Amino acid sequence: MSQHLQPFDPEAAVFPVSVAASLADMHAQTLRGYDRLGLVVPQRARGRGRRYSLRDVAKLRHVQNLSQQGINLEGIRRILALEEEVDSMRAQVERMADMVRRLQTEEASARVFTAEASGAVYTGRFRPPTRGRCLRPSNGSETCGNGPGPGSGPGPPHVHRGA
Repeated sequence: MSQHLQPFDPEAAVFPVSVAASLADMHAQTLRGYDRLGLVVPQRARGRGRRYSLRDVAKLRHVQNLSQQGINLEGIRRILALEEEVDSMRAQVERMADMVRRLQTEEASARVFTAEASGAVYTGRFRPPTRGRCLRPSNGSETCGNGPGPGSGPGPPHVHRGA
């Protein structure tokens, strides 16, 4: 026996109707009926023969289980559609979570601050231009006039500590 066994792809459509029916413990005609109804649609071979994957066989067993629980075929169709939608949403959430993690990592490593000798710190490489005059509140900090208040322009104020 070969030591170089390749992993089996569960999406590979390799089983003809007879083998898939045997694996799913169903009659081949049932598989054809599910195909016509769109419940489990196999891939087609070159000669138009149906080819089922392991994932298709698992889905056939799932359909069989739901049917044995008394759910009619339309109910099964709806359940399968909802399960597919949930799987799609989970995949989308995972992609978005990966994107957020990546952006947070990039943001943390790309963050740049500029500090003045006075101790004022700004986000970015350069100190933003100030408008108007600076006001010195009683707390000892200096608020530049580009925020709310007298002598200020648009935008948030910049606070300088210990000037």
